[in-house]
Order: sequence, then C-alpha cells, then structure tokens
Amino acid sequence: MKITLLLVGKTTDPQLDRMIADYVGRVGHYVPLEVKVLPELRNARNLTTDQQKQTEGEMILRAIDGTGGRRNDRQEVILLDERGQEWRSMEFARWMEKKQSASRDLVFVVGGPYGFSQDVYDRADGLLSLSRMTFSHQMIRLLFVEQLYRAMTILRGEKYHHE
Repeated sequence: MKITLLLVGKTTDPQLDRMIADYVGRVGHYVPLEVKVLPELRNARNLTTDQQKQTEGEMILRAIDGTGGRRNDRQEVILLDERGQEWRSMEFARWMEKKQSASRDLVFVVGGPYGFSQDVYDRADGLLSLSRMTFSHQMIRLLFVEQLYRAMTILRGEKYHHE
C-alpha cells in the first residue's frame, strides 16, 4: 500500500512546513508516503467561492485519477472534511490496519480554504474528520501527518502513543 497526501496550495508558514516534513519523513519509515501539492489558483479574488471550488475540484480529480474523474479502482480516495467520520487515534490505527491488508493505495485530500466541489465529493470513497472544530487547510496538514505517524506507531506497538 502507498499513501498519497494531496494538497491544494503550498504551505506558506515555514515552521508548519518543517514540522510537516518531519512527520512525513517519520511516516516514510513505515509506509510509502508521497505528498503532492497542487498549485494555488491564480486570480482567486476574481472568482466566486463556487468557482474556486469547481476549479480546484477539476485539478484534484486530474491529480487523483490522472484523467479528470475516471475512477482508478486500485486506490481509495478519502477527503479530510469536517463532516467526515471521526475516530480516536486507536480507532484510526485499526482502520489503517484494515486498509493496509486490503492492498489498495490510499489518497487523502486536503482541499482549499472553501472545501471541495460536488464532483470531488462524488468521486470520494470516504470522508475523514480530525475534529468537530474547523482548522485552516494548512494547519490540518500537520495534524493529519502526525495522526498518520501515531497510527503507524500504534500498529507497531511502539511507545509514541500513551493509552
């Protein structure tokens, strides 16, 4: 299994960027993890929220399947979304364990500041929420890679997680 973290726009805070890179490196010791950053929209100020979500959605779909929406059955697409399934860290680890045994690649997607277009929701295989609170689309990147690392250490019985 390979994991891809698909991000809309680069991380602009250098401190966040360093911490994200640290956890991406840690996760890489357990499972292949690729981070793909899609470019931010140009002239976004001239677009409505719906136009931004639609344009970002088209980029996301091209990046996921390489075709703009034709489904790739070898991968499962999970959107990081405030309306998604919430788990405790132990539950997320068990979910990851099941996904590893299914031998499908996982693609986790962090959208732009306004979320996802309906086309992206239609393509998704699932939604995951890290909290009922709303975080910036840049901050959630760090929270997610830390939880991914935590899940891997739980599955290996390592001492990172205390429960």
